Amino acid sequence: MRILDNKNYSKVSSVASIVLAGGEGTRLKPLTTQRCKPAVSFGGKFRLIDIPISNSMNSNINKIYVISQYLSNSLKKHIDENYLNGVVNKAELELLSPEEKNQGTNWFKGTADAVRKNWHHLEHTNVEYFLILSGDQLYNIDFSDMIEFAKTKNADLVIASLPVNKEDATRMGLLKIDENNKIIDFVEKPKEDKVLNQFKLQKHPEDKEDFYLGSMGIYVFKKEALRKLLTEKGDDFGHDLIPLKVKSGDTYAFIFKGYWEDIGTISAFYKANLALTEPKDHLDINDEKSPIYSRMDNLPKAQIKGTLITDSLISPGALIEAKEIDHSIIGVCTRIQKGTIIKDSVVLGNHYYPDCLSKDEPLSTYFSIGENCIIQKAIIDEHTHIGNNVRLINQNNLSNYDGDGVYIRDGIIVVTSGAKIPDGFTL
Repeated sequence: MRILDNKNYSKVSSVASIVLAGGEGTRLKPLTTQRCKPAVSFGGKFRLIDIPISNSMNSNINKIYVISQYLSNSLKKHIDENYLNGVVNKAELELLSPEEKNQGTNWFKGTADAVRKNWHHLEHTNVEYFLILSGDQLYNIDFSDMIEFAKTKNADLVIASLPVNKEDATRMGLLKIDENNKIIDFVEKPKEDKVLNQFKLQKHPEDKEDFYLGSMGIYVFKKEALRKLLTEKGDDFGHDLIPLKVKSGDTYAFIFKGYWEDIGTISAFYKANLALTEPKDHLDINDEKSPIYSRMDNLPKAQIKGTLITDSLISPGALIEAKEIDHSIIGVCTRIQKGTIIKDSVVLGNHYYPDCLSKDEPLSTYFSIGENCIIQKAIIDEHTHIGNNVRLINQNNLSNYDGDGVYIRDGIIVVTSGAKIPDGFTL
C-alpha cells in the first residue's frame, strides 16, 4: 500500500495529470512503425509512457488521463496490464482515444486539439489545476514543487523550463522572462538567428556558448484558464495557444535543474538508454522513494551462464549464455546464446511469448539472438529472431540504410520488431 506524503499531498490533491500520448514519432521510425512513440520500450523493462505516469503517481497525483491516437493498441495493452488490472494500482487512470462520429473518426490535429476534443471528459474533474505532460520524455520530477510555485504566483499557466544550447533551442519553445520569472515572450522552434538572438540568456563569463531558456513541454494550467484558452483558434499548444496566453499575462516559468531528455530521434533514444550504464547524469530508475513502475518486476531474476559482463544492465527474465556483453542494455526475457558478443547496444527484449510454444520447442525457435554473433552499436527491437553467426557491425560505416527488417539510422543499426535475421547475415 502506498503511504502518501502528507506535506505534498495538500499541494497536489487539486491536480489531475493529462498525458499526451498520441504522437506518431516519425523521427523515431522504424521503432514506431508498429506502435506509437510512448509505447516504445526503454531501459530494459519500461515503456516511455511509464515515465510521466510514474512521476505523477510519485507526486501524489491520483487522477491521470492518457490521451492516445496513433497505433494505440500496444499502448492500451500495456496500460491495461500495468496499471488498470491491479499490478500497479496507485492512481485512477483513464485512457482516452479519438471518438467515432457519423462522419468518421474525430482525429486530433495537435496537442491542444487533443485536449479540446476530450474536454467533455475533463471538465467534470473536480480539480483546480491540470498538469499537461508529454508521453515521450525522460525525467525525475516532484511536480508538487511546480504546483506550489503556480499557487504562490496565482498563475494561469506555468511552463517547466531549463537552459539549453543553440542546437536544442531550435527544436524547442523558447521563453523570455523578467526578474520574477514572468514570461514576457515566447516563440516555438525558432530557426533564424535574428529571432534566436532575442532569446539569449545573459552569458556567464565561463560559458563557451550561448544558452536559451527552453520549454520542456510540461504545463500547469488553472482549469478555468485552460478552458478559456481552448476556445481560441489553434490546434497546438506551442505554436498557437501558448503565445496567445503569454500576451494576456499571468504566465510564469518554473526553472528545472534536474535531468530531462526529449526522445525525438533514434540517436537520442540510443544515447539515453546507454546513459543508464554510465556514471554521467541520466534517468534514475533505481530510486526506491520515487520508482518508475513496471509489472516486469514480477519476473524471475536473469540467468547468466559464463558471460563476461561489463558496464551493462541485464533485465529480469533474461537467459544469457553469451561470451561477452559490454556497455549494453539487455531487455526483459531476452535469450542470448553461446559465443555471442554484444557491445554498445540496446536489446529491447520480449514482453510476451507465443501461445504456440510447446514444452518440446526451445525458446530460441521464436525470440532469441543465436550463437557466435557479433552485434555492435545496434538497437534490437522486441520479438526478433537473430540466427547463428550473424554480424551486425555496420562494416561499411553507413549513416543510413534500409533493408528487410534491418535499418541504419544515424550510424546505428536497428533490427525491427518481429524481424527474422538468417544465419550468417552480415551488415
